[in-house]
Amino acid sequence: MKKKYAIGINGLLLIWFMLDMTGLELAGKTLVSQAWREDGIFMLIFIGLFLLFIFKESIGKYLLTIWLLMWFVMQFFSHWSFTIAGVGIGTDKIEYYKGTIKIIESYSRYIPDLYHVIEHILILSALIVMIIFCIRHSKRMNALSTSQ
Repeated sequence: MKKKYAIGINGLLLIWFMLDMTGLELAGKTLVSQAWREDGIFMLIFIGLFLLFIFKESIGKYLLTIWLLMWFVMQFFSHWSFTIAGVGIGTDKIEYYKGTIKIIESYSRYIPDLYHVIEHILILSALIVMIIFCIRHSKRMNALSTSQ
């Protein structure tokens, strides 16, 4: 796995997540509302670790991978646990996200909206790419050290 693929998927995730900082409406429906106050710290951490990966790959790749894993787990429990297990049905979330663009509309169970579904796919994709990058890079480094 080349570094440019890891940068590409993380860059795409960064651009998508940036919409959470600005908010975006399409055709009178909310794709995502501005959530700088709620999610700004996540944005700053992600940007910092992404830049660390770009400029200090040796440590940055591991820290970014760990962050993506933690971020995905947080997103799972914040969004999908309600959907999959029906835990608490998520009525507060149904109300909070009622004006957003949905793939599947439900009035009885919280189902993540379009923005969050895409965000979660991007986080998971970035995590998988980073894991593959770390494994392949470690194997390459081991091969180089044993050949010397």
